[in-house]
Amino acid sequence: MRLDLHRLNLEFLSTIKGAVSLLRDPSATESVYDVEDGLRHTKTTQLSVEFVKRQPGVAALVSERYIAPSPNLGQLQQCPPDSLGFAYAQYITDAGFDPNFYRVLPIEDDVSYVFMRLRQTHDIWHLVAGFKTNVPGELGLKAFELAQTHRTMAAILLAGGLLGTLLKTPEQLDVLLENIATGYRLGSQARPFLAQKWEQHWEKPLHQWREELGIPINMHS
Repeated sequence: MRLDLHRLNLEFLSTIKGAVSLLRDPSATESVYDVEDGLRHTKTTQLSVEFVKRQPGVAALVSERYIAPSPNLGQLQQCPPDSLGFAYAQYITDAGFDPNFYRVLPIEDDVSYVFMRLRQTHDIWHLVAGFKTNVPGELGLKAFELAQTHRTMAAILLAGGLLGTLLKTPEQLDVLLENIATGYRLGSQARPFLAQKWEQHWEKPLHQWREELGIPINMHS
């Protein structure tokens, strides 16, 4: 009991620290992880994991603890030009991103596995769902993610993004709300992204992934 209380206290402090940092700088990725890691053992997080495990194919992936190796961008650039692998390598390279940007979390249970898999595939979700990496695009993807996973962190970032827009750039509110509405509707209709072993099928055409998962073509015009 004492160890459990100590762990919960540390997680609470991590959440508070991350929340304060996010208020100061909403783009602070480490703060996002501080908040999320602090929410690991909350009832809301547990319920979100139970929610995703009821979706087709997700429970099996969670049970398997499938984590893909780090992508080799040089090898992916040799994939067919219309493939997910080629598009991903180009996307990461053009944006100057690090495919291993995310904080690694030891996989000890279903929650930590789901956290890690979502972190590992964040940019793949961006690419397949068709959301840009600007603020409206990021929040559109968070709305998509919220519909698909009920992930607590997605709701927190959506709330923070809306508040930040109202306070700092209210003229962008309509665009932001449109992206959020589109993301949530699309996430509700699409097949579960969390069930996909993207990295085992890098050569599959990107348009085929989108068709199979129910992503409209007009999202990518």
